[in-house]
Amino acid sequence: MTEQRPIFIERLDSIEQIPAAEWDACTGGQEPFTCHGFLAALECSGSAKAATGWQPSHLVARGPDGSAVGVCPAYIKNHSFGEFIFDWGWADAFERAGGRYYPKLQVSVPFTPVTGPRLAVHPDAADRGAVRQALAGELTAMCEDLGLSSIHITFPRREEWEALGRIGWLQRTAHQYHWHNAGYRDFDDFLAHLSHRRRKEIRRERRLVAESGVEIHTFSGREVQPEHLDAFYRLYQQTCWQKFGPGYLTRGFFAELAARLGDRALWIMACLDGEWIAGALHLYGTEALYGRNWGCRLDTRERVPHLHFELCYYQAIERAIAAGLVRVEAGVQGEHKLHRGYAPVPTFAAHWIVHPGLRRGVAEFIAHEREMVAEAIEVLDAHTPYRGGGPLSDLP
Repeated sequence: MTEQRPIFIERLDSIEQIPAAEWDACTGGQEPFTCHGFLAALECSGSAKAATGWQPSHLVARGPDGSAVGVCPAYIKNHSFGEFIFDWGWADAFERAGGRYYPKLQVSVPFTPVTGPRLAVHPDAADRGAVRQALAGELTAMCEDLGLSSIHITFPRREEWEALGRIGWLQRTAHQYHWHNAGYRDFDDFLAHLSHRRRKEIRRERRLVAESGVEIHTFSGREVQPEHLDAFYRLYQQTCWQKFGPGYLTRGFFAELAARLGDRALWIMACLDGEWIAGALHLYGTEALYGRNWGCRLDTRERVPHLHFELCYYQAIERAIAAGLVRVEAGVQGEHKLHRGYAPVPTFAAHWIVHPGLRRGVAEFIAHEREMVAEAIEVLDAHTPYRGGGPLSDLP
């Protein structure tokens, strides 16, 4: 009997070093963010590169016949910006104790807090567990070869998180708010399942937007024009400056995204008195609509109250119902989403820490944190605005 060649792992310093079809066959295409086109848009636009602290270091697992059986989006980082599950405290404690926390290895999609495959395995792989273990093993080998302090896999799928826990990775949790489609016929049918108070509040918010004179326009990636992208980028940067400084994404990223993702990208833009005053970028997956980036003029809140809720939440719900999608994911944070029909769901992260002292400290911290997250989800879920229970209880 001929002995089969073991799984071989390639390290790539650019997503363009693998054909899109090979990469996408492994990631599955359920959500758009781990697809080749999205990652290439980040790299080609200069948004994710070594100079911005995101040095691409992707992995490709190849089987005995040389075909790709697994992939892993990874980046060497010298900071912790743009991750959404943060480790600043760990870095500070380690460096005050004389350690060197950066550089580290980040397995994620830059600037994107969306759950998706991180140790992605081709559906036809003969031994999916072996491929996943080979990718995880290569990550730890990279950590040793390059003298990195740690590896951080953020927003993996639950089954990946559980598999990593079984081989000794530290397991962390957090939560987001997602809207779940319980087979609603339309937006009014969704509202009928809410308490009277919340139903009335949402109708009032939408009415005020409609009465403001705002015109709402939608553009797919195939329809959006340079002037729309110019306006959206300007609004996005203004909003970023209000919070923390310049946005991570370049103007070129949005153009690359439109060209590469086409109808999977959707811009919802608001115009008032002939001027673009706000915009929201959403991306379609096979099961969900994902809200990603938002931008508005500084005076938008005063001129058109509740416009953010309209473009980011209510328009998204309408489109998800129309498309028969099962949920809307609207990003991190925001308990205000709870009152608008979004329910808390857990998210996951897995960590490999080299230094034993730091590993012990992190393990103790995240064990306590997991308990707090579970309690928070339970409390928040009890306060969803649905009549007769939360949205999950209405699902078929």
